[in-house]
Amino acid sequence: MFSPALPPAFEDWFASRGWQVHPHQAEMLARADDPSLLLIAPTGGGKTLAGFLPTLVDLAEGGHHGLHTLYISPLKALAADIRRNLSTPVEEMGLPIRVEDRTGDTPSSRKRRQRADPPHILLTTPESLALMLTFEDAARTFAGLKRVVVDEIHALADSKRGDQLWLALARLQRLCPDMRRVGLSATVEDPGAIAALLARHPDPCDILYADPGPDPDIRMLETEERPPWSGGGGSFAIPAILDEIRRHRITLIFHNTRAQAEIFFHRLWMANEEGLPIGIHHGSLDKVQRDRVEKAMVQGRLRAVVCTGSLDLGIDWGDVDLVIQVGAPKNVKRLVQRIGRANHRYNAPSKALLVPANRFEVVECVAALEAVLERDLDGEPRGPGPRDVLCQHILATACAGPFDADALYAEVTTAGAYAGLTRAGFDQCLDYCATGGYALRAYDRWQRLVQDGSGAWSLRDPRAAQLIRMNLGTIHDSDKVKVRMRFGGGRPLGEIEEHFAAQLVRGDTFLIGGRIVRYESLKETAIEVTRASVKKPKIATYAGTKFATSTQLSHRILRMFEQDSWPELPRHTAEWLALQREMSSLPQEGRLLVESFPFDGCEQLCVYGFAGRNAMQTLGLILTKRMEEMGLDPLGFVASDYAVLIWGLEAVLDPVPLLDRAALHEGLERWLAGNAVMKRTFRSSAHIAQLLQRNAPQARKTGRQATFSSDILYDTLMKYDPDHLLLDITREEAMRGLVDFGRIEEMLARVGDRIDVVRLDRVTPLAAPLFLEVGKVPVEGAARERMVEEETERLMAEAGLGS
Repeated sequence: MFSPALPPAFEDWFASRGWQVHPHQAEMLARADDPSLLLIAPTGGGKTLAGFLPTLVDLAEGGHHGLHTLYISPLKALAADIRRNLSTPVEEMGLPIRVEDRTGDTPSSRKRRQRADPPHILLTTPESLALMLTFEDAARTFAGLKRVVVDEIHALADSKRGDQLWLALARLQRLCPDMRRVGLSATVEDPGAIAALLARHPDPCDILYADPGPDPDIRMLETEERPPWSGGGGSFAIPAILDEIRRHRITLIFHNTRAQAEIFFHRLWMANEEGLPIGIHHGSLDKVQRDRVEKAMVQGRLRAVVCTGSLDLGIDWGDVDLVIQVGAPKNVKRLVQRIGRANHRYNAPSKALLVPANRFEVVECVAALEAVLERDLDGEPRGPGPRDVLCQHILATACAGPFDADALYAEVTTAGAYAGLTRAGFDQCLDYCATGGYALRAYDRWQRLVQDGSGAWSLRDPRAAQLIRMNLGTIHDSDKVKVRMRFGGGRPLGEIEEHFAAQLVRGDTFLIGGRIVRYESLKETAIEVTRASVKKPKIATYAGTKFATSTQLSHRILRMFEQDSWPELPRHTAEWLALQREMSSLPQEGRLLVESFPFDGCEQLCVYGFAGRNAMQTLGLILTKRMEEMGLDPLGFVASDYAVLIWGLEAVLDPVPLLDRAALHEGLERWLAGNAVMKRTFRSSAHIAQLLQRNAPQARKTGRQATFSSDILYDTLMKYDPDHLLLDITREEAMRGLVDFGRIEEMLARVGDRIDVVRLDRVTPLAAPLFLEVGKVPVEGAARERMVEEETERLMAEAGLGS
């Protein structure tokens, strides 16, 4: 392909830094006029500069007035970092280009000025873009827009933030018909699917692959101590991890949850006798503390940072030369993204170590290592665009002025995620936005849209625009309360979950930011704490996100079990699996292994579904319900990513009827109908679809107030309008997300009627770690009553009293 020459100023600038233009950067410049283009380039491969090079070259000639390029990032910090990085070539080449960012942290005065006088390059987030499009002057603000660059597009494609963005791009394309779209990513498991989301449907989107560079230098960390049988903290490996920190410049130590990061950091610090400078970084810490850690990393003043997904994405964090993942990564794509934080340079291999937190995770880590080296990324299909996001978009569109329903439907269906949306489905969302739906249309507060004589839709009360704008967005975290020091000016430390704060009593100690604090009181909307002198906290905070092992990794593990031997596994793990095969059987990809055996005075049933933690938890709930109905008297269960263990008073000699697909579906529906999971899911969708508003000009509702309101509304709709749009959306969300029933269906389809039932007289090696798992769920039912009756009869008999 013809590659245009760089202007002399650019050639000189590259030469002054000892750089050469990479082939994919040159091709991006040559294809600047493509309607849409997805670039997949390795971390450190200069993909962000590749995305901006056509913009910089075009603007270098001068003469463009107003906004030229919109850069969209999943992170506010990433937008700010890109602005700093762009300022270097702009200033050193003396380019007539104004670069600004616009996020939730941008002052209101600057936001107003940006709408009237936008810069040439505006760096923003999906939420800020959606907000800009709600104003009446949006057409003037975006007039002349030539390019949109979506960075880390894979991170947006997996969430409702991405769905919000695809709808915003459809709106931008209508305002700016000649707008070009560019997507950038290092980790894409299905490039065609991402390209379809980026493009204007049904137009195609070409994919440009950069040289992937060398394979990463990645292996498991060898430790003197064996991994424990259960747990997820990785504390056993701290001496070996400290050795690695000493041998490297900056080490990032990733964890899957905030609680694990806090506990690990505390124990690492206690073992850090040399006083090596080590920090902690996660999303619930105060912004000032996070900024301080980031700055110290860039300046090379830290030797290690214990972190979570808050450091997953594209910022160049200084001279990081080692990444350690503590705990099985659960997802190959996430692992590749984290590995890329090390040696953030083109054609330099990233160095990473995996630390399995327990014995089973050794197997998962080996499977993940193989997948990384084979460049086999995982991911679950997203499905059609969610309708709660569409409802929010319709209301946001009305804020900008009257709209025609036919034109809006045509516009929405150019967004790839909504390409299959039927007109009836769109009209149902429109009716909900206008009236609230059948059961709510009598209430004034949900009468929000009206239609004029020409058929155009608009806000019934223009003052409602402020409320809609205040509640835009799709991020719905668990409710948090601020944590502040009681003395020293009330310095903020971060946030903890509201439900956790509600359980605290004065004197309780917990971890935040790596320090132990003592709970003193709740004051207004924050809790006050003081420093605690104890060495061990009562409890760590942060529920965090509990990742489930991906379908692809689960299949890899099952295929490993089919091998005759496992030379790639440590000896202790290989011997454990061999003993399982000798005593019982190992699970297989096309079959379902079910074991039953007596232990600890109860009958045990173990189902090896390998469907991920959420799905196995759901399976445990449904199976115990069915066992109760069948008189099998279950007492409780515990789930992991690979199995569910149920204990009760009766042996299950034939579990096949329990696993009947239709009966499981029916059991799920009955369980969901009266379950808190549905109410929690409803609450999230109700906020996104703006049936309920969390933010108001007067004050923000607390989580408890919002829960109360949403619970009343949920119960009302269930009683009077069970087919309401929001209840329909809630069922879809619950099935797809929290309960992950799709994984159970995938498991049942995979195994068919090939169920291997093994009856044993004792615990098997693979089942043994499940007895040590946290999160046991008791079943309060007939079995408990039976145990009480039997214990009462025994005591009476011992006392010589007959019945």
